[in-house]
Amino acid sequence: MAVSVGLFSVFSTGETASFAKSASFASFRLVSPLVAHRTNLRTVRTVTFATASKPAAEPKKREPRGIMKPRRVSPEMQAFLGGMSEVPRTQALKLIWAHIKANDLQDPQNKKVIICDEKLKTIFGGKEHVGFLEIAGLISPHFLK
Repeated sequence: MAVSVGLFSVFSTGETASFAKSASFASFRLVSPLVAHRTNLRTVRTVTFATASKPAAEPKKREPRGIMKPRRVSPEMQAFLGGMSEVPRTQALKLIWAHIKANDLQDPQNKKVIICDEKLKTIFGGKEHVGFLEIAGLISPHFLK
């Protein structure tokens, strides 16, 4: 059993504390450190010190990878994005959704369907309607390796 008060921690340990010897758990009882001197328990006191941690180092800026890494885009995607030749996939998707929301291109009955205008048709392969889950797959060919 352990009792912690400020900087001091008190542990009470039995000389022969074994659960295997007792037939049932009913014979086990907790004894406070104040009563430990009356039984066969030893009291051990330890002093713990709080150490000051080092100031956190400045986090290193790591290069973006995966979908966050800027990639060259096709001429059709460049025209849609306003002339940007390199853009991360996430940023391109944000700009596409901004265009969809600004021009109210979601189907009013089914918000999962996007009704393509002329600008979107150029990057979505000429499709009239596109599901919102298809967008990520349809822009993949526009990111050059």
